[in-house]
Amino acid sequence: MNITKKEIDKLNAVLTVEIAKDDYEGKVQTVLNNYRKNANIPGFRKGHVPLGMVKKQYGQAVLVEEVNKLLQENLHKFLTEEKLDVLGNPIPRNETEIDWNSDDFSFEFDLGLSPEFEVALPGKKAVTHYNIVADDEMIDNQVKTIRKQYGKLIAKDTVEKGDEITGTFTSEEKEIENKTTLSTEDIKGKKQTTALLGAKVGDTVTIKTKGLFNDDHDNQKHLGVSHDDAHGLDIEVSFKIEEVNQREMAELNQELFDKLFGEGVVTSEEQLKEKIKEDAEGQFTQQSDQKLLNDVVEDLIENTKFDLPKEFLQRWIQVSGDKPLTEEEAAAEYERSEKGLRYQLIEGKLRAEHNLQVTFDELKAYAKNMIKGQMAQFGNTNPTEEELEGISARILSNEEEVKRLSEQLNTNKMLQFFKENAKLKTKEITYEAFIKEAYS
Repeated sequence: MNITKKEIDKLNAVLTVEIAKDDYEGKVQTVLNNYRKNANIPGFRKGHVPLGMVKKQYGQAVLVEEVNKLLQENLHKFLTEEKLDVLGNPIPRNETEIDWNSDDFSFEFDLGLSPEFEVALPGKKAVTHYNIVADDEMIDNQVKTIRKQYGKLIAKDTVEKGDEITGTFTSEEKEIENKTTLSTEDIKGKKQTTALLGAKVGDTVTIKTKGLFNDDHDNQKHLGVSHDDAHGLDIEVSFKIEEVNQREMAELNQELFDKLFGEGVVTSEEQLKEKIKEDAEGQFTQQSDQKLLNDVVEDLIENTKFDLPKEFLQRWIQVSGDKPLTEEEAAAEYERSEKGLRYQLIEGKLRAEHNLQVTFDELKAYAKNMIKGQMAQFGNTNPTEEELEGISARILSNEEEVKRLSEQLNTNKMLQFFKENAKLKTKEITYEAFIKEAYS
């Protein structure tokens, strides 16, 4: 067997695999002899079927199978030994021309080669790393929400500002009949608020849905309409009031603090606000980190210039799936996936050059930390090493779990690498301002 590589350009090459009769004859003969031993053909005892008859019936199918096995094994071996960094898989270019009645065969494959490039890190332009803080207004609102949540409901007859109303929305036009509970504070429209204030239990109020809530998505929740109907809904609905309650807010005392955080963890309103701030900003860090990761990735894709074997990749996309695609479908799929492929190559280069691969010991330690966090949520804050070993062993024996945890750890490693090596500028910002600036 002989394999040669002809380079078309820096991104494309052709492999030619020459397979002679001596390469496959012995394996084909062995398979046919086994067929002969086990064949059940009328008129012959088992194991006594003439070899010529076996060859005539199975010979070419066995030949094709054994040659293809040789082909795949040696292709993989050649690519590995020659350290060829290829994109996709080799694409056969002359498979329809093969004469299986010949003794010797020549197969040709197109290769797409990975481009050579350098990653500029840190880049010229600084990427913003947001430090999202919980401001006093957010903390005060959270305290208010907690006090409402743990407060008491006092039944009333008449709706007043701040009350919670339980009732049923109906509309023949949109076939609405939906029971819900809402607060007068949920209502945005002034006319709708006026219509509700002063209404009594048992009353039916007619109100317009246009501008009823701050967010049109609340039409889904309270009116029970579809997502499409919720946007810009402009009809009249009836609202029958069935129950009115005033929520008496809970006192900020030790009993409430212990309910929220455990006995003695928080002992004052000041500590409560500090805990709320700490918990909120911990959650904000995850959003800030995800935004940073997205922005650095976009910057790397935009500023790391290299060509791809576009024509080869479109052909590979066309033939590699379960269902062959048309040229137009393959071209469209390539356009959708090109940025992802570019980042995959960039990330692979960074991981190789900076030793960012995940080791099994790192994966095991990561799994144990995850388990500790989950156990702490259920009150076990000090699990034994034996417990952690046993649970982590079960998790790491599951292929899907290993894949999931590896992806998380890989992402964390890249994020930390970017924090240490990318050109960043830190910006302190409130959460509300962050949402507007980062995702507007």
